[in-house]
Amino acid sequence: MSESFPENTIISSERKSPISFDTLMKDLETMRIVFVGEHHNNPAHHDFQLKILTALYEKNPQLTVGMEIFDQTYQPILDQWSAGALDRQAFIEKVHWYANWKFDFELYGKLLDFIKNNQIPIVALNIPSRVTARIAVGGIDNLFPSDSQFLPQSIDLSNSDHRTYIEKIFSHHNIKGRDNFEYFYSAQCVWEDVMAESISKHIDNSVMLVFTGNGHLVRKFGIPDRVFKRAKLPYRTILPYPAGRQTELKDADYIWVSPLSGRSSVPAAD
Repeated sequence: MSESFPENTIISSERKSPISFDTLMKDLETMRIVFVGEHHNNPAHHDFQLKILTALYEKNPQLTVGMEIFDQTYQPILDQWSAGALDRQAFIEKVHWYANWKFDFELYGKLLDFIKNNQIPIVALNIPSRVTARIAVGGIDNLFPSDSQFLPQSIDLSNSDHRTYIEKIFSHHNIKGRDNFEYFYSAQCVWEDVMAESISKHIDNSVMLVFTGNGHLVRKFGIPDRVFKRAKLPYRTILPYPAGRQTELKDADYIWVSPLSGRSSVPAAD
């Protein structure tokens, strides 16, 4: 089903109709893992993530947050942040924020402040970008020996729907030095299996709220299904799509029709 909905509408793919934020939360509160997508530079998406984080935390403080934006080498810094041991400036410097990301820290600032103020554990989900970059150029055999420590225990290259989705992305990106699709696809699967493995290793008895780019969640074959193969835990996916876009309900369990980048607004509770 493809349909256009007004800004700040939440759509249930199962019901094929809009629902309230409170109805959404009643379902999410029964899950062990909740995946919420984002466009990294859209402030409205991070405000919506914070709204979900706040609501889930109020119901169950035994909560862990997984974030794509940090690679695993920064886990000790994230632990310090959650413990309240770092101020913002020290944190920004230690995670090399502006070297790794070109957008303003304030996009994530309120999220990270809430996490710190409530001492919520953060899990760094990502693999260092240099590792996937080397795979995309020359395959796994192109890695340095020291890079092998970051590889997942298993890499799933078998999903034909996922492969087709990544092929479309590959065909629209002229990336210098990355003209071999097999290498590119291997890098994508390594990337997503690493994040799936990180989630499954750290969820323990808590609920995990995962923040990652939309592309890793679409139709669940990126990260979510790879987590389920490892952990067999109930989950939901929520994707923010900009107003005016035709909404493909099969892309996620829930779609939130977001404001365009640069404007911030979130749906009100009942």
